[in-house]
Amino acid sequence: MIKNRREPFSFHWTCASFAGLALLAGCASAPSLTQKPTGWIKDEVADSYVFGYPLVLMGVARDAAVGTDPGQAPLNTLRHAQALPPIGAANPMQPSLDTLDSTGWLDVGSEPVIVSLPDSHGRYVDARLLDMWTNVVWSTAPQFATRAAGIKAQTLAFVGPGWQGDLPKGVKRVDVPTRNAWVSVRIQSNGTRDLTAVRKLQRAIRVAPLSVYTGDTRSASITPPHSYAADAAIGASGTPAAQVAALDANGFFTRLAQALPDNPPTPADPHALKFLSDLGVTPDEPVKLPNAPEAITAGLADGHERVVTPPSNLLSGNGWSWFGDGVGNYGPDYAMRAYAAAVQPGIGTKDDEVRAVVTQDSDGHALNGANRYVIHFAPNQLPPARGFWSITAYTRDGALGESAPARLAVGDRNGARRNRDGSLDVTVSSARAKSANWLPAPRADLQLVLRLYAPKPQATDGSWQPPAVVRQ
Repeated sequence: MIKNRREPFSFHWTCASFAGLALLAGCASAPSLTQKPTGWIKDEVADSYVFGYPLVLMGVARDAAVGTDPGQAPLNTLRHAQALPPIGAANPMQPSLDTLDSTGWLDVGSEPVIVSLPDSHGRYVDARLLDMWTNVVWSTAPQFATRAAGIKAQTLAFVGPGWQGDLPKGVKRVDVPTRNAWVSVRIQSNGTRDLTAVRKLQRAIRVAPLSVYTGDTRSASITPPHSYAADAAIGASGTPAAQVAALDANGFFTRLAQALPDNPPTPADPHALKFLSDLGVTPDEPVKLPNAPEAITAGLADGHERVVTPPSNLLSGNGWSWFGDGVGNYGPDYAMRAYAAAVQPGIGTKDDEVRAVVTQDSDGHALNGANRYVIHFAPNQLPPARGFWSITAYTRDGALGESAPARLAVGDRNGARRNRDGSLDVTVSSARAKSANWLPAPRADLQLVLRLYAPKPQATDGSWQPPAVVRQ
């Protein structure tokens, strides 16, 4: 059954939320002079954690990626992945085996940053820019409406809040609501024999501040945003999501308070800021949380759980789950935004990519590579994508298997064979199968990820769903 019910995230409105601590006694039917209720603290800590999670996560990811150490790149430059799967940097969850990625962090606080993309000559290229709240500010997705794949040469100026000035002729202006932004350019690769051509396209991408682009020797200097890389409250190891999860309440809300001045919430939300103020969290000021450690600890735990709990408006069918309408441009749907940031960092809009995930077979049992499974696509139910599609097997925590065969994907890009009637079967197992479309899997509990690049509308409006994973 397909589910696509949108329920915008709403805060737990309490009497204290409107009146503040000073009027708590007036809100209660039987005021107590010796004990003040703390339930509102727990609720508002949890709500504020869900609200602020994407911004804190993006800040941690930026701090880990910006620099001159191996696997890093300075601000306003790109780091080009050179191999499949990606190596050298912190291994992302569910790393793609379909594209070589060029990624970087921009600082548009002083002046615009110019990004030039080359003509891909029909090769699929997915480029996008996310603000610090993980909203997609710009992407190449609209260009796929008129062509199956590939992009034309184009030059864009990513402009920060309040900047006034002229741009060079032929440069398209894109306004960015936050000081920092994350840019990703993913180029289709058809295997190791194809990497030379992909790297050539990577080298043709240009990123430079406006003053450098125009040759102005009076280049504006960049004052780096506040970095917490050396903070004792956060370790240098682990994924950004793991590092955020390790923060205590004071550490989390301190990072949030420091990030807010340069990265105001979009859309502006006075209610969310009021909750933060109730908790003693003011932009760019020291955090002064209430003296209610048990309520704060309980609220933080509730926030952790809610961030990784699938929201009700996630699409689902045959055991698979994936994002539909609203992903990438969340508005006030803070539950969806936080969940997307936690489980699929950097996810684009419904027109950029669909990434469907399944962890159970058709009988509800956990997938395990020791078993043999078949995914049967009927002739009229192949993944609807303008670009291409693939299925990859990962361990339950989103990593690739250790053995070389487990580092393969099956899809139309690498010649998946159809049956005589036009249907298509994918066989999943750790043991080699005679099937033409064998997907090697880790010999352990696993998850399957079906990616649709430049998906068609039926992939995200609920009219199509991936078939069940059936154990043989």
